[in-house]
This record gives sequence, C-alpha cells and structure tokens, in this order.
Amino acid sequence: MIAKLLATDFLKIKRKGLWFLTVLGPFGVVLLQWFNYELVPGRREWLLQRSDDDWLFYLQNVNSFTPLALVLGITILTSLAASIENETNAWKQLVALPVSKMGVFLSKFTVLAFLLAVASVLLFFFTWLLGIYLDLGSVIPYAEIAKFSFYPYFASLPLLALHLWVATVSNNQGIPISLGVVGFLFTSYSFKLPDWLPWKWPSLQNQWDEPLVNVVLGICVGVILYITGMLDFARRDVK
Repeated sequence: MIAKLLATDFLKIKRKGLWFLTVLGPFGVVLLQWFNYELVPGRREWLLQRSDDDWLFYLQNVNSFTPLALVLGITILTSLAASIENETNAWKQLVALPVSKMGVFLSKFTVLAFLLAVASVLLFFFTWLLGIYLDLGSVIPYAEIAKFSFYPYFASLPLLALHLWVATVSNNQGIPISLGVVGFLFTSYSFKLPDWLPWKWPSLQNQWDEPLVNVVLGICVGVILYITGMLDFARRDVK
C-alpha cells in the first residue's frame, strides 16, 4: 500500500512545479558562484589569490548559499505538497482509503526527502562541472564536493520534518510559510545562532568545527520530529 501511496504522490506533483524547483535550487546556488567568479573582469584571478586551496575556497563559497536554498526549498516544497490536498479537499478522501494516516504522512515525507536528495545529487554535479570550468586545479576533491553537497541535506532533515508536520496540520498555509520566513532569517545569520538550533545545522558550523556533528544531530532530531509529526497527524481529525 505504501508503494501505491508513493506512486500517487509522485503523480500528484508531476505538474505542480516541484520537480522544476528541485532542479532550480542547486542550479541557482552554483549559478551565483559563476556570477561571483566570472561576471566582473579580473575577479576570478583576485579570488584565486585569496586562498592556497582554490577548490576548498570555491566549495566554501558554494556552501555559503546552500543552507539558504535548502531552507527556502523545504518551505516551498512542503507548502506546495500540502496545498495539493488542501485545494481539492482531498485529505478526507485520502485517509478514507484502506491505509493508515501514518502511511500517508510517511509517503509525503519520503517524496519530499527524495526530491531534496535529488537536489543534492544535482548540486554535486553542478559544483563539480563549474569547478572544472573555472580550472581550479587538476586534483578534484570529490570527497569534499560530496561533503558540501550531502551533509547540509542530512543536517536539514529536522526542518523538513517540522515543516511537513506544520503544513499537514494547518488549513492556512500562511502558517508554515511564515515559519519558513523566520527560518530563512535565522539561517541567514546562522553564524550567530547557538549550536542547538536546527537552523544552524545545514551551515555545517559548530563550536567543534566538525560537520559530522551537524549531520548526526540532523538525522537523530529529524527522526524524532518525523515520529512526533506523524503521531500528531494520525490522531487529528481531517477537515
């Protein structure tokens, strides 16, 4: 039954722009770095002189925009996914089927997590291709590219679980969008946030200077928020 729910959810998002946003996010992040390096004559040479490791400096520049794109993407994707059911009043019809509400919530979460994973894969390839184009060096740090592409994704899982929870239980999608705006502002100043706030975790910053801490926190807290949201959604009456 879960497989049928997943197939239905993927079919529902087919013409709703979610796939377009999935591609646009990582492409936009990397495109900003193309502008950063190429738009002003001589700027690339100036940037390359600022660090002994051109690839690492470039990846850090890419990562400065990745958390913002993730938080914005999570806000939009979860709101759109929930609005598909709200606009057609399909929640009652959906939960009336011989499937548990937990299965419905799991399907929504899985689809959105998959879209974000695809965005992370695209970010890896776009980052790699632009780095080659910029001629940052013959030794390509694939492991570092993967870290800056996938670590923020795992670190942002609590935000995905939280936004999906709020979006599915709110009739007014202004509430999750407002939450997303606040989260975007938090993420913009993540360097000032305490380490325990989830909006800081996608930036991979912490007092130990160890990105894996953020990844572990993201996965663990993400599971907790997912289970909490799923149980809350299951006990509510669908309107």
